[in-house]
Amino acid sequence: MALTKKRKEALSKYNYSGIYTIQEASKIVKDIASSKFDESVDIAVRLGVDPRKANQMVRGTVSLPHGTGKDVKVLVLCTPDKEAEATEAGADYVGLDEYVTKIKGGWTDVDVIITMPSCMGKVGALGRILGPRGLMPNPKTGTVTMDVAKAVSDVKSGKIDFKVDKYGIIQAAVGKASFEVDKLVDNASELIQTIVKLKPSAAKGAYIKSISMSSTMSPGVSVDTKSVSA
Repeated sequence: MALTKKRKEALSKYNYSGIYTIQEASKIVKDIASSKFDESVDIAVRLGVDPRKANQMVRGTVSLPHGTGKDVKVLVLCTPDKEAEATEAGADYVGLDEYVTKIKGGWTDVDVIITMPSCMGKVGALGRILGPRGLMPNPKTGTVTMDVAKAVSDVKSGKIDFKVDKYGIIQAAVGKASFEVDKLVDNASELIQTIVKLKPSAAKGAYIKSISMSSTMSPGVSVDTKSVSA
């Protein structure tokens, strides 16, 4: 497939087959992000695990020091006594039955859904809709909790959840191209260090196999695993 003019220009600014420190990669990604909009900066970490085995599943949450730069839309499905608390914490949508009905009708215009244990009976019925979109609340990611205000605050301030896919790769946004290099480095390092801490005891051999950083429209930049996973 022929390369576009922008692609050629981006590839001319660095050695595509080279391996860089996280600081160098962050700077390169900023330099080659040329879209008119503020591109997201993503990290892809390939792990030496077999996701098909339950004892090698890697999943968790991390609070990025500088947030994601994205305005996260949060829906809180809760009982009436928690609605004011959720609204004050910054939730974009708050309620229960009316939103359950909307979701059943196909509405999923949110980034994160937070709920309470007592509401899981109704929320669980939405699994077929929310599951494939990665929106299903889960106690392991802190989105099923009695403290809905804290959960909303955490998400709004940069808390993200991640999960290894069937190919053994974790992908997550760590900021925007407009971020300073140091902020991208801090966010990426925090994510990777958290992944390292979650290494399954059943995983053998090299755990962090490769890391790539890219923006929404840019090619990937290979990151030296030793520069961030020591």
